[in-house]
Amino acid sequence: MAAIDLSSPARSSPAPLSPRRGSLHLLLRRPRRPTLRCSLDAAPKQAQAQGPPAAVAAEEAPTARKECYGVFCTTYDLRADEKTKSWKSLVNVAVSGAAGMISNHLLFKLASGEVFGPDQPIALKLLGSERSIQALEGVAMELEDSLYPLLREVSIGIDPYVVFEDAEWALLIGAKPRGPGMERSALLDINGQIFAEQGKALNSVASRNVKVIVVGNPCNTNALICLKNAPNIPAKNFHALTRLDENRAKCQLALKAGVFYDKVSNMTIWGNHSTTQVPDFLNAKINGRPVKEVIKDTKWLEDEFTKTVQKRGGVLIQKWGRSSAASTAVSIVDAIRSLVNPTPEGDWFSTGVYTTGNPYGIAEDIVFSMPCRSKGDGDYELVKDVAMDDFLWERIKKSEAELLAEKRCVAHLTGELVRSPLGARPAWKTRVFFMPTVVGPLRTSLSLPPPAVARLVRARLACLRSRRLKKYHWESRLRRRERAGRSHGSTLYRSTSAMASTLSGRPWTFRFR
Repeated sequence: MAAIDLSSPARSSPAPLSPRRGSLHLLLRRPRRPTLRCSLDAAPKQAQAQGPPAAVAAEEAPTARKECYGVFCTTYDLRADEKTKSWKSLVNVAVSGAAGMISNHLLFKLASGEVFGPDQPIALKLLGSERSIQALEGVAMELEDSLYPLLREVSIGIDPYVVFEDAEWALLIGAKPRGPGMERSALLDINGQIFAEQGKALNSVASRNVKVIVVGNPCNTNALICLKNAPNIPAKNFHALTRLDENRAKCQLALKAGVFYDKVSNMTIWGNHSTTQVPDFLNAKINGRPVKEVIKDTKWLEDEFTKTVQKRGGVLIQKWGRSSAASTAVSIVDAIRSLVNPTPEGDWFSTGVYTTGNPYGIAEDIVFSMPCRSKGDGDYELVKDVAMDDFLWERIKKSEAELLAEKRCVAHLTGELVRSPLGARPAWKTRVFFMPTVVGPLRTSLSLPPPAVARLVRARLACLRSRRLKKYHWESRLRRRERAGRSHGSTLYRSTSAMASTLSGRPWTFRFR
């Protein structure tokens, strides 16, 4: 299990000072740069070579070969048939996790022509595992029995270096689901290794212009891992699926406004595919009018609507007993169709893409959901004419911080060094003494940047001048947020609150009481 250590190495504590009752003493140590370490109980899998592995004899590992099924092994010529000679060239679509529930809904939509069009023949390349190879054969049999005229080839296998060969679209669905009690950092490492290997396979054998849609969670960071391991493929070609969140947001707005959901447009999901995602009602429209003109209940938009969209997946698991499958498959279809068909004039769609060069001021080198438009050629461009207010920007930065933290935890899979959470600024080891109760002096340590230390010193001086000097106590950040609306009238509280706001990730602050 991955563990994050934000603390500095232990040091011997100096002899405690003798604090006067009601006073605050500061002992500043020499500057020290805090470090962030992500440790793993189990070493990651050995990196696979960039080239495809050596061929294995069929009698030794028959499932490692790419296998065609039944009628899909037949040789044919589309140009020679009167009915098919006007069709487009065959498109190769690779799907990982092809024996899972999502794929069980998705593959038949792909084969029917619903996704790429009624004149687009398709070849499905299905990737499974050793445990799912029998189920994968069953999937191929069902596709064979369905008699889809556009489905011309089906191949199955468990080796991504074989299955991904010449793939023009790669739908990476297979991933380990998060189990009860599992830390998110552990899930990041387990699934990250899967997507690192698949990224290397795509880099070696797939088309140089392959379009990759990552569905397996946490999809934003998995997409980042995948693109970092595929340097020969443009980073712009990698997407993290956030279309399901967009569809959920459209549904909630339509229900509130009393209209059908096709009347909702310009819906954006910003950020991570997690509970920090930001459904953007500021730029969304209903019947061509801004949402805030149609739905005037701002409190509902900021609170209930946002939380409903963020937690919709968890509620569905509680009701259904498993994560969404059919709606996820539909959202994958919507995401592909948004790229292969021109975006309607004035509208846009959401997808998680690489942020380098984005016009919004979002941190670069992460995969972040943003509004996009397409000309129908499989490519996209970011929408520049979007409005932004303090409410929206504050939540975007929160989701950005979560993705940056995830990125630090998978640095060993992306080939990057772990950076200090406080950047390049030096930090002072600050020892704080105070007497909250009759029990005695309480001592604690914080690693603070020099500006925060200066604020703390000024806070102490203001406190000594205050007639309201009583006692201090520590309280959790959650408690402080609950009381944020109350006026305390204390210079110390205002100063320390400003200090705490600069220390993201610090779980404690103190206030005047």
